[in-house]
Parts: sequence; structure tokens; C-alpha cells
Amino acid sequence: MAGQRVDFRVADGVARIVLANPARLNAIDEACIRELAEAAAACETDASLTAVVLAHQGDAFSVGGDLRDFMAHRAQIGTHVAGLAAVFHAAVLSLRRAPAPVIAAVSGIAAGAGFSIVCGADMVVATAQARFISAYSKSGLTPDGGGTWFLPRIVGHRRAFDLMATNPMLSAEQARELGIVSRVVLDGALEAAVETLVSELAALPAGAVSGLKALLRRDEAAGLEAHLRAEADSIARMAALPTTLARLEAFLTPKPR
Repeated sequence: MAGQRVDFRVADGVARIVLANPARLNAIDEACIRELAEAAAACETDASLTAVVLAHQGDAFSVGGDLRDFMAHRAQIGTHVAGLAAVFHAAVLSLRRAPAPVIAAVSGIAAGAGFSIVCGADMVVATAQARFISAYSKSGLTPDGGGTWFLPRIVGHRRAFDLMATNPMLSAEQARELGIVSRVVLDGALEAAVETLVSELAALPAGAVSGLKALLRRDEAAGLEAHLRAEADSIARMAALPTTLARLEAFLTPKPR
């Protein structure tokens, strides 16, 4: 399935979901979310998969939600953002429920919703030049995509609050030290490293990896779904505030050179 924003293919037991809008730094708009949800749903129901690889075209994994798209629906932005979050969260749930492990392959920046996607993966392989930032609060928004569920479980509550409130830009090595990234590889070695990992997982006895993932995710199913609904409500409410709209407008206004 080669969509407008997401390229999805399955071959030899491996699903590959590739964010494919490099001209916009893989900003996540309505078309992207719907295509991502469709691909994720296919992975959720395919018991033959040994791995799901989340990758990207271009220099950025994803800069996060498309704020231009938000502002194009300014008159009904709360409703619009709530609808986007609902579809986005369906994709997040499908990837968590998929029996195969999800491997995020990151080169460049993962920000906002892109950062949340990375945090929700089972494994993350990043190049040394990759960068990670929550970024939501800079725009007056609260996180979605499960970021406020996943990150505290990776780094702890206090550190997660700090990272999401103050938005430091993390290097790949800093993200690895925090547990956000599993492995850091040399620039130019990402594809080979991911393929080696995929082969290692495929070579394990049938059911071992999917069983491990099921055990690690065993207690989260109902809690995560409710948490995602709360995230969707919060980001929709925040998006409609006059102060947030002003920040979004300022962010999108070209700066004089």
C-alpha cells in the first residue's frame, strides 16, 4: 500500500510502515494519521509477522502534528484535533496489540507526535545524529499518541515531567541512557542494523517474541485505552484556548530575516 503519506508493505514476514512525506519533514496530518491507522490495523491482525519496522523517508522521522493543518480548521479546531487524536490513538493501540515487536528506526528528529510514536515502540534503533524532543508544551498543547503513558514507564514520573514540561532536545546517546532508545548506530548504518535485528528476531523459536511482548504488555490494555481518551480530550481542549491559538499563529508566522 503506497499511500500519500505512508508507504506500507509486507514481505517475508516483516511489515514496513514508512512515513513518506519528507518534503514536510513527515509532519503528521489527517492523511498520514488515517494511512498509519490502516497499516497498524493490518499489523494487529497478522499473526504471521515476525517484526513491524517503523521507518521514514528524508531527514526527519517526524516533526509531529501538522500545525498548519490545525490552523486551517481554526474555527472548529477543538473538534478537528479530537477527531485526529481518535484516529491516531487507534493506530497506537493497534501497534501495541500487534503480536510482532515494533521497531522504530530513527534518523533525524522525532518531535511531538513523532516522539510519542517512538516512545510506544518495543525497540528503537537510532543513528548518532538522531534527536528527540516532546515539544508539545512549547505550542501550548498537551501530548497525545500515548506519550504521557509510555514516557513515565520508561524514565520515571519526575524525569518524564521534566522532559515534557521543559522540552530539552535529547541526543541519541542521551535518549539511549534514559532508555528511550535501545541502540545507537553510526550514521549510515541504520538500515543494516535494523535488518540484522529483524533477522535475529525471526530466527528465534516461533511464539517466543510475541509471547514476550504479550507478557510485557499484559497489564496495560484497559488502562492505555482510557489514558488515550484522556489525552485526546486534553489536547483538543488545549488547542481551542485563545492563548494556544495565539502561540500556534506566532509559530507559523514567517520570521523576518
